[in-house]
Amino acid sequence: MKFGKEFVSQMVPEWQEAYMNYISLKSILKDISNFNEQNKSKPSMASTPKGSLRRRLTLYRAFSGLNGGNHRESLGKSEDEVILIRSVEDEDAKGVYQTVFLKGCEDGAERDLEFFRKLDFEFNKVNGFYKKVVKEVVGEAEELSRQMNVLIAFRIKVDKIGFENLDTSYETSSTPFMNHFNGEAKHGHSNLHMDVIHEVEMSNDNHFEEDRNHAAQTNSKSSIEGFRPAPLEVLDHVKINVNPPETPVSTIKGLLLSSKSDHRFNKKELRKADAQLSAALKEFYHKLRLLKKYSFLNLLAFSKIMKKYDKVSSRNASKDYLNMVDSSYLGSSDEVNRLMDRVESAFIKHFANGNHRKGMNLLRPTTKRERHRTTFLLGLFTGCAIALVVALIILIHARNILNSEGRTKYMDNIFPLYSLFGYIVLHMIIYSANVYLWRHFKINYPFIFGFKEGTELGYREVFLLSSGLAVLSLAAVLSNLDMEMDDRTKSFSALTELVPLGLVIVVLAITFCPFNIIYKSSRFFLVHCVFHAICAPLYKVNFPDNFLADQLTSQVQAFRSLEFYVCHYFWGDFTTRSNKCSDSHIYKTFYLIVAIIPFWIRFLQCLRRLIEEGNSMHGLNGLKYVSTIVALAMRTISSEFRDGTVWTVLAASSSTIATVVNTYWDIVMDWGLLVRNSRNPWLRDKLSVPYKSVYFVAMVLNVVLRLAWMQSVLGIKDAPFLHRTALTAIVACLEILRRGIWNFFRLENEHLNNVGKYRAFKSVPLPFNYQDDDDEDSTDT
Repeated sequence: MKFGKEFVSQMVPEWQEAYMNYISLKSILKDISNFNEQNKSKPSMASTPKGSLRRRLTLYRAFSGLNGGNHRESLGKSEDEVILIRSVEDEDAKGVYQTVFLKGCEDGAERDLEFFRKLDFEFNKVNGFYKKVVKEVVGEAEELSRQMNVLIAFRIKVDKIGFENLDTSYETSSTPFMNHFNGEAKHGHSNLHMDVIHEVEMSNDNHFEEDRNHAAQTNSKSSIEGFRPAPLEVLDHVKINVNPPETPVSTIKGLLLSSKSDHRFNKKELRKADAQLSAALKEFYHKLRLLKKYSFLNLLAFSKIMKKYDKVSSRNASKDYLNMVDSSYLGSSDEVNRLMDRVESAFIKHFANGNHRKGMNLLRPTTKRERHRTTFLLGLFTGCAIALVVALIILIHARNILNSEGRTKYMDNIFPLYSLFGYIVLHMIIYSANVYLWRHFKINYPFIFGFKEGTELGYREVFLLSSGLAVLSLAAVLSNLDMEMDDRTKSFSALTELVPLGLVIVVLAITFCPFNIIYKSSRFFLVHCVFHAICAPLYKVNFPDNFLADQLTSQVQAFRSLEFYVCHYFWGDFTTRSNKCSDSHIYKTFYLIVAIIPFWIRFLQCLRRLIEEGNSMHGLNGLKYVSTIVALAMRTISSEFRDGTVWTVLAASSSTIATVVNTYWDIVMDWGLLVRNSRNPWLRDKLSVPYKSVYFVAMVLNVVLRLAWMQSVLGIKDAPFLHRTALTAIVACLEILRRGIWNFFRLENEHLNNVGKYRAFKSVPLPFNYQDDDDEDSTDT
């Protein structure tokens, strides 16, 4: 793989604009190479001496006067020198680097000047970003250090350990992370192993190769002599954070009881503080790893591009420029490595009981690997599913089932049972396609959803699950496709008729299986989000809960199929394939209620966010779901309860209003499109897909597919070759397809918002607040 492609693949997606633009610089080098190729055969023109000392001094004096910067004069350069590099101050009084090209009188020098101008811009951008983020990290480390001191004192108090009998697991320095800034700091490096591009010609390879050895020496030299436990008096100046209620019980208590509940220093609160601070350290360490990777990749990119320049231009400019790069903050700063050492030491000691391997496994989860077993099973199940579909078609034609007397009874009773699995399989297939596209267009969906590192499912795994469920469903359909009843009993086989119910039980059993099989972490993540959605608004609404609830609004027919399961097996005679569901007023009432539940959940989530965040947009979003509930209720009443022009008009008008509101919200708010003054007319400034026509096609499809409700308003319940249940299933599948399109652009917009804010990390709440911060600030001033 070429370096440019590998460089892009290793980027932190949310920081992609802060990396060196390798492709742009390489395109300039291509122009230089083409110019040199064209001028190889031309005789050189006689001109003034190129690169003369007088010309160099003239250029250097002109350069020294730029921006009023203070520069050190450097005379006596040899004739082979190509560039001069100096640090100057820009308008914001920040140190930046500028390069003077000393061969400006040569033919084609304007391309070299453009190259170095662009190179300086890219380096100053990278160096400034790295310096800014490292400064933020140092501030976070100071706060984590204070939090660790409080936690250790908390542990001592809870466990009633005296200072004289203090266990070594509570030994700490007064500043666990930040004491490397004093005069006796250790200058070791971390033993982080990065899966990044290996470059043996990197100018500072030794800097990275010594990491592991230095870390081992640093850890072995860390002595406990002189370390004192955190004084218990520190607990008098802190209080435990009162986090937003995270369970239905705590939410109800928070509403009924006073918000000033007494949080004492007990074992229960200690466990919570341990978990919070452990999570904060993991996220902080992850940030340090990405910063180190960012530094290494950019240093490698500058090394590669300068060596390419030397090769293309037949000059020797890389040595001087790379010396400047190595001496810059990006190349010489060691704060990140030292902080990594401190975090590793503190985490292993205080959260892994001194077990180095356990602690490092928690800090650095292993990257998920693609397995050949997954690919093999995916091919096997896909082939089986296709074979079963072919077998079904052959069986239907061979037995002339379409003209059988039991066709209507099958479509009324059995088809709705199996259509449930069809909706689920279709949704999973579309989601696997979304995952593939998100990865292809560098959309960081694991971070947006909050998946633990290495546990997210790829498109192969999702498609494997969908194909496996498709095989089970199709095999079950084949088991009771026979339309003929037993002449003696006038009934079907009870065991065969129970197959759909058994299949539902198997799927639920696998979903809630506590054993570590079939992607346990992903299953429980799904169950967790579903439970939060069901309990809305008693839980804080996160993006995964929000996203899942939106998926449920597109599975209305699946919820109605579950209702039909209850009616068919517990309210009718399933052995004779007869039920009175369609004639029952109670069934029809629940038919409406079940359809409203997903939209009601989203309304409650919007209401919770409106109360917590105070953003009126959440209130407007909630009104959008209210309009959908009204439209759905009107359509259901018109088709199931009331006949007449009035109800038809009400259903059509309410559905039209809901369609307009929902379409506008999808395209403008969720997708961020239809921006009039953007760089891409009527789209947005940043696009992940390079083809603009894709966005316009998606907008048109969103509108068209949303109009599927018109078949119910217009009274189209049967088609010439379709039973009404089949027509209902097709309309439901169109809505699932629309949701799949919505999913891609919704996550793309979320990702681009993160990119615009360079937001690549989760915000983890810390367990302690300092009560005397304001007093200290006032006394310091």
